[in-house]
Amino acid sequence: MQRFRFPSIVAPRRAGLVAAACLSLGGGHALAQTAAMPGYVDPLAPQLQTDTRNPAPRFQRSSRPPLAQAPAVGVFAPPASGAGTTGFDSTNSRKTRSRRATTAGTPTRAQAIAPGQPQPQAESPYQKPIPALPAPAATGAYAQATPWQPPEVGPIRRPLPKRKAQAAVDDPYAPLGIRAGAFDLFPAVELMAAYNTNPQQSQSPQGASVYTVAPELRAQSNWSRHQLKVDLRGSYSIYNPDQSPTLNRPNFNGRVDGRIDVSRDTRIDLNTRALVSTDNPNSPNLPADLATLPLFITFGGGAGVSHSFNRFELSVKGDAQRTAYQNSELTNGQTVSNADRNYDQYGGVLRGSYELTPGMKPFLEVGADTRIHDLYTDSSGYHRDSNGGYGTVGSTFEITRILTGDIAAGYMQRDYVDPRLGSIGGAIGNGSLIWTADALNTVKLTVASTISETTIPGVPGELSRDIGLQFDHAFRRWLIGSVKAGFGTDVYKNGAVETSGGTICVCTPGATGTVTDRVDKRYYVALDMTYKLNPMMQLKGELRQDWLRSNVTSADYDATTVLLGMRLQR
Repeated sequence: MQRFRFPSIVAPRRAGLVAAACLSLGGGHALAQTAAMPGYVDPLAPQLQTDTRNPAPRFQRSSRPPLAQAPAVGVFAPPASGAGTTGFDSTNSRKTRSRRATTAGTPTRAQAIAPGQPQPQAESPYQKPIPALPAPAATGAYAQATPWQPPEVGPIRRPLPKRKAQAAVDDPYAPLGIRAGAFDLFPAVELMAAYNTNPQQSQSPQGASVYTVAPELRAQSNWSRHQLKVDLRGSYSIYNPDQSPTLNRPNFNGRVDGRIDVSRDTRIDLNTRALVSTDNPNSPNLPADLATLPLFITFGGGAGVSHSFNRFELSVKGDAQRTAYQNSELTNGQTVSNADRNYDQYGGVLRGSYELTPGMKPFLEVGADTRIHDLYTDSSGYHRDSNGGYGTVGSTFEITRILTGDIAAGYMQRDYVDPRLGSIGGAIGNGSLIWTADALNTVKLTVASTISETTIPGVPGELSRDIGLQFDHAFRRWLIGSVKAGFGTDVYKNGAVETSGGTICVCTPGATGTVTDRVDKRYYVALDMTYKLNPMMQLKGELRQDWLRSNVTSADYDATTVLLGMRLQR
């Protein structure tokens, strides 16, 4: 085939046109295009409409003639309809996609074929890209030119996903829940059978078997704003009627918390709660010869407002609750009123916190309340209305999901209207912390303190402090073992008089002797095992040992409990 040659006086700016024309006619040598060629300007590059010193230049279509169109051979094809002036094809057609995918990061024929090399024939429009070959040293006007090399574009590498914390990994045996509109419901029930060597908590133990049914319901809203959480737990324990008929009793603990997001920095917190329970069988607040344990109910609610000033948050809350007792029934058929134990409580809490670092927010909290009884005096003639207050310093934690919770320490005191009762107070601690040591081990710490009412004559109240530690180990994802231990004290301030005979009696007006505080120390150790069959069924077992040691010798007791049961959840 006849070959056409052009004289060497052709302007370098026509190099692209010459190469394209030679290829279109099937002959001639193709010179590699390069930005380093003297005078070469890319005809596809955008041109500034005005001088480059203009602070607001605009782009326009290039006025240079376009490159000659080569025949649609191999990886070359005519531009598709809709192509922009910069060469971008916006049609996204199948053929264009294949051409772009084939030529991405690969030189064209005119760039890859060096002078003197034969022209390979295309096998199909989808042939493999032709690798770049090194060009021979140029002579003449291009002696100093550096051959253009295509950029090396490697595969797109996505960053490795971050490893989730173990606490964030979904538990395959977690309850599935039920979707009910805008709420997620998690119902469950536990069926337990146990044997207690000393259910009456006395120095003359008499064992009894007990059967417990414990339903519960948790619910949480899935709104984009605001929040509502429901936590209802109840139980009913039935003891062997031939051994301990007086211990059958229900228990219920329910709470509903709501949050209204007024703005990004302001929210309203609402809550309501209810508790139904009884005193412990060996409590000094109970009369002797009881036929059944009297129930009491505590219910109330609160509302508060919290506002964030950048890292500083301030919240104010108000609270009100009522406690009422059922009458006591004695074994001789008589009924004893407990109306003198009924009271209302009103209080408020002020709390300020500062986000020191992400996940750590120290806070200062102060609170005050007042208790008003239904009767002016109790059965012993004491006026038990009182005012109380506390102050605590602590911090909340949420450190990479490894350490979560909050803990605080401070001082609490309650002053009674009756001068004979005086006041009761002491150092307190409150909070709960969860430490996820690793994927298999978790440690939980709980601390609680409170001042409760009492009926003991001359004793203002009962100061209780409790601390518990629990260690969980996952032998398998479906087999969890736990070790629990706890210690608590109940202090009845100025609640006893020790006589010369060594006996302890309650303090009454006119009594003589050495006044001492009654102190009950409680200990417990427990071993738990949970076998998760599937997300809806679990088998549970527990072995627990309880001790109580008091400076009142008649109050000491030991008790051992063995429990087996199952949990059904959804």
